[in-house]
Amino acid sequence: MKLTVNDEARELPEGASLQALLAELGLAEKKGLAVAVNQSVVPASGWAQHRLSADDQVLVIQATQGG
Repeated sequence: MKLTVNDEARELPEGASLQALLAELGLAEKKGLAVAVNQSVVPASGWAQHRLSADDQVLVIQATQGG
């Protein structure tokens, strides 16, 4: 299925979880992530259960330190 991640087109298997997408992106173990699907925030506790659908819009933001 096709979906968009941070404004880039991606292909994933049908029924893939949000956790699987993050693993593919190399972000599954990162701290300080915020993820929204179709403009709705998905808490980290729900990433493994959240199933993605074709044409979903996913936004992944990683907090950074600095000053």
